[in-house]
Amino acid sequence: MSDVFAVVPAPLVLEPSSEPPFVISPSTVVVVDAADELVPVAVLTADLLGRVSGRPVEIRYAELDAPGVVRMRLVDDLPPGPEAYRVVVGEGRVALEARTTDGLVHAVVTLRQLLRAHPDGGAHAAAVRIEDAPRYAWRGLSLDVARHFVTVADLEVVIGLMAHYKLNVLHLHLTDDQAWRLDLPSRPGLVRRASAHSVDGDPGGHYSRADWDQILAFARARAVRVVPEIDVPGHVNAAQHAYGELNPDGEPVEEYLGIEVGFSRLHDDLPETHAFLADVFGDLAEMTPGDYLHIGGDEVLTMGHDEYERLVRSAAAAVTAHGKRVVAWQEVASVPDLPAGTVVQYWDTRVDPAPFVRAARAGARILMSPGSRVYLDMKYGPDFPLGLEWAGHVELRDSYEWDPATLVVGLPPEAVAGVEAAVWTETLRTLDDLTTMLLPRLAAVAEVAWSDLGRRDFDDFTTRLAPHGEVWDQLGLAWHRSPQGRWSAPVASEPAG
Repeated sequence: MSDVFAVVPAPLVLEPSSEPPFVISPSTVVVVDAADELVPVAVLTADLLGRVSGRPVEIRYAELDAPGVVRMRLVDDLPPGPEAYRVVVGEGRVALEARTTDGLVHAVVTLRQLLRAHPDGGAHAAAVRIEDAPRYAWRGLSLDVARHFVTVADLEVVIGLMAHYKLNVLHLHLTDDQAWRLDLPSRPGLVRRASAHSVDGDPGGHYSRADWDQILAFARARAVRVVPEIDVPGHVNAAQHAYGELNPDGEPVEEYLGIEVGFSRLHDDLPETHAFLADVFGDLAEMTPGDYLHIGGDEVLTMGHDEYERLVRSAAAAVTAHGKRVVAWQEVASVPDLPAGTVVQYWDTRVDPAPFVRAARAGARILMSPGSRVYLDMKYGPDFPLGLEWAGHVELRDSYEWDPATLVVGLPPEAVAGVEAAVWTETLRTLDDLTTMLLPRLAAVAEVAWSDLGRRDFDDFTTRLAPHGEVWDQLGLAWHRSPQGRWSAPVASEPAG
């Protein structure tokens, strides 16, 4: 498949050229303007080229006419949108151009996908011109770190995969019945008393403020923004285990390490509940840049609707008080008068879609996360050893062949904010478990979120995706060799560098 341009997601425009390929050589350099915002992207580019070719690549801040230049610059003559980019590969020169630094990161990862390593060292990219921009601005992955903790190092592997497929939102599900994973200054007892374990008593953990800053910086350098979730008013057993005053009897509840849902809840008539919401969302807003905080809102099965409305409004007010916008799971669509700009995350396709249509007509945006398509913790098939199957089995084609604009009957297409995959970790204990469930389906979801419907074709997608399996093998990543793919023979793995 050496003649395949293995670019995933499919770009708007890809025009092969008859010029000879660009070859990375000892003289290859990255050239960039000496602007503070461009330097981190240049460093990322030089590191990437060096890893692929096995040779160090230098960065320079002056124009060169010599061959071997990878030139990076910000320009305006591109398709619409802040993430638009252009890659032009020719003999002796590569141009990476974008409107913003996020677009430049996308250009860099596209170049990475074009590169083919040589057996004896070095690499080349076939001559081509690519112009590209995303269909949807929100292209995310929701990752549950509460059921099983994901270390910072493993999280960085996931962020790297996201960036490689131009996903730009990491939604971290930080709290649930089993554990609380982020240390907040106003409530230090949350991680002290409720982070030591995971499901079935497996080891737990939490993120310190320094860890959190590291995660944010690593993601930001790769054009990924972090949207953290504190799930309320249900899924709160860990908080009630840490702070007894959140319970009517004033006593901490027992630690819970199972996988049932819907049994825990906050109480609107306890003053401490509202102080708790103000504190934790205030901390989260202060610690996290960006526009959005996620308040959860799902699977509250033991609460009347009036109380549910009051508590959702209280959590939303705690978010908007700090100038942030609210994201919440689909159940909040039943709450009237949601704050302007609220993003409602649609996940359960078994329910009546009418509330989501009404919410959209009232101004909400709808984020598409249908469990039967993009819940990547669903088993690939009935005998697969990992995952759950409440939403059925989700194979590669299932994650690819659907249209976000037509999924919810009656929903105006312009109300769709984007697409977000999700992976819940009840059965996923290791990085190998996690990447096995993500790959190859994450690439399929990424193409749904990025590429125009007219550019998508499953057979073409699997052809372009085939060389990616070789890269995953070389990086030592575990992945599922889906029978719906077109994979080459397995190769020996190397440790990820």
